[in-house]
Amino acid sequence: MKIANIIDENIFRGYDIRGIYNDNLTIDVAYTIGLAFGTKLKKENKKETVIGYDNRESSPALFKALAQGITETGINVINLSLVTTPMYYYALGLFQASSGIMITGSHNPKEYNGFKITFNGIYNAYGEYIQEFKQLVLKKEFITGQGQIREENIEERYLKHVTDSINLGPYKRKIVVDCGNGTPSIIIEKVLQSLNIDYIPLYCESNPDYPNHHPDPSVQKNLADLQQKVIETKADAGFAYDGDGDRVGLVNELGKPMGADHFMIIIIRDLVNKLDDKRFLYDVKCSKALEDEINKLGGTPICYRTGNSYMRAKVIEDDIKFAGELSGHIFFNDKFNGFDDGIYASLRMIEILTHTPKTVSELLEGINQYYSTEELKIKVPDDIKFKKIETVKKYCQEKNYNILTIDGCKVLFDDGFALIRASNTGPNITMRFEATTKERLTEIQTEFENLLKTI
Repeated sequence: MKIANIIDENIFRGYDIRGIYNDNLTIDVAYTIGLAFGTKLKKENKKETVIGYDNRESSPALFKALAQGITETGINVINLSLVTTPMYYYALGLFQASSGIMITGSHNPKEYNGFKITFNGIYNAYGEYIQEFKQLVLKKEFITGQGQIREENIEERYLKHVTDSINLGPYKRKIVVDCGNGTPSIIIEKVLQSLNIDYIPLYCESNPDYPNHHPDPSVQKNLADLQQKVIETKADAGFAYDGDGDRVGLVNELGKPMGADHFMIIIIRDLVNKLDDKRFLYDVKCSKALEDEINKLGGTPICYRTGNSYMRAKVIEDDIKFAGELSGHIFFNDKFNGFDDGIYASLRMIEILTHTPKTVSELLEGINQYYSTEELKIKVPDDIKFKKIETVKKYCQEKNYNILTIDGCKVLFDDGFALIRASNTGPNITMRFEATTKERLTEIQTEFENLLKTI
């Protein structure tokens, strides 16, 4: 193991470090990042850090290299071993840690892996903080020392934490849970059994090859088996989790996938009269139906940029009680401690269902109807994708369109929107379109897809 001579700067992304294992994210790169991380902590007079990793095949090797780099600077490591990202978040609070790293490729294909880093123990580093750390890595001026690695098993403590605030009602429900063979497989059944929830497991065996479907619930094709199982078993709902467990997807009793923005509407309808602070945070990709509903309920809608690092920071800094992203990151900061946990989010939905005879689809009755696309992606190299977004902004300004530029370019029409933004997790431009009619949706989508083809 040696200090990496060449490091691809593109692995330092908007809110994490992410690359392809044994390509631009090698053992030597992980070791070098560990040295830089430990050096930063040492300069800040910190003594230890927390590390966990997901079930990807490359994760144990990356942990070994990263931990070696960190301990060689004199920083001690608390090793959580195999955990979901929310279990790691819980451990940061449990050990009152002021730093940590979660080794995970999140929702990316199995050949990817990466590091979610916190320098304060509260929320993940993002933007300028990642870029500042990149310079420290590239500078390669490292402190030397000798730290130790301590093993900690947090499973039982996490189980108690995630179930303690759940109060199930008199209506017994049957659910299906689909882990897609991702890391939630290690804990989901123990959580549900501890609450005596009637459940049917689907792909709840940990397997980093993801043999059944990719564990990304925000992509509708990944929910096909869950939809079928909900219909086949006459379940009340189905929940799907992503590879590291910080996101959730929902299928209703009819086997229809529900967007995370609609998931949020059900939660907000339940929460709004229980909270004094009625501010609700959501990302730019969410349907206007969510904003409409918050206004109808007398709440304050706050639209913010996409990215769980940005959202979590906003939730903590502004003490917002509930937030979410279209991708399925859901943040409870009322009787939970503000981090995004897909399993916990599903428990809160189950809790609501056990206190009412209504179905999931009935809990959504009365919302304003819009026609929306899924999140659409086009491959664009990292070094030019942001330039393309600037060109889109210039086009919209010349057309005198009303635009929101907090994250890419969101064009706000009276009867819909177009969102074009650069992905922070891969070489893509992502788009989403919405309108009050199918015809208008096609019109908006065609305009901006044609624009991107000409750039």
